[in-house]
Amino acid sequence: MLAAAPRKTIRVLCWSELSEPAAVYPHGINGAIAEALKKDSSLSVKTATITDPDQGVSDAVLDETDVLIWFGHRKHADVMPETIARIVKHIKEKGMGYLPVHSSHFALPFKAILNEIQQTKDVGAWRNYINDGKPLEIIVADPNHPIAKGVKNFTVPKTERYEEPFQVPGPESTVFNGTYSDGTHARQGLAWTVGKGRVFYWRTGHEEYPIFFMPEVQKVIDNAVHWLGEDH
Repeated sequence: MLAAAPRKTIRVLCWSELSEPAAVYPHGINGAIAEALKKDSSLSVKTATITDPDQGVSDAVLDETDVLIWFGHRKHADVMPETIARIVKHIKEKGMGYLPVHSSHFALPFKAILNEIQQTKDVGAWRNYINDGKPLEIIVADPNHPIAKGVKNFTVPKTERYEEPFQVPGPESTVFNGTYSDGTHARQGLAWTVGKGRVFYWRTGHEEYPIFFMPEVQKVIDNAVHWLGEDH
């Protein structure tokens, strides 16, 4: 009997502009995500930020990255054109996975990669943003998708509401939907394939609320890393 092939180690880079409040995320949202992912022995996890050389994502760094997790909020415009181009190239041509979270719907690399699928007016924009700190129910919309494995519907106690429509090309899967306290709905987890790479946008989160410490959210992100980073 042949021995099973050794499991691939997925190399993950957790990036943040570090504009999030230290009172909520002492080591940044990227630090919170990285600490959770380090519990998964099949992952090799590092962190980077916009103040690192080459904004933390040089070609050499990206050559050693299977999945790039990205949090941006107030400094989208500070991400340089050459940085955007490197990220898009590594997704499309080299198969790197990309996981922008929450306010990274306006991250310039995310907007650029979505426009590789379809040129969309105001790509990445939601209709409205309301930080009312009210609950959100996360609903598993595609239970057969690998990112939904082991995840059941759950409630986020406090969040910021983003309202549909969301100006993005149609995803190949809406893995998660959400229902806000007023009964309105918004997509929460969307997946695309772009060239050789995969992209998963996770809307749920906020810099003022400790959402990225929730075990359910950490499970979604861990699942997403495996889907994004495994051979396909």
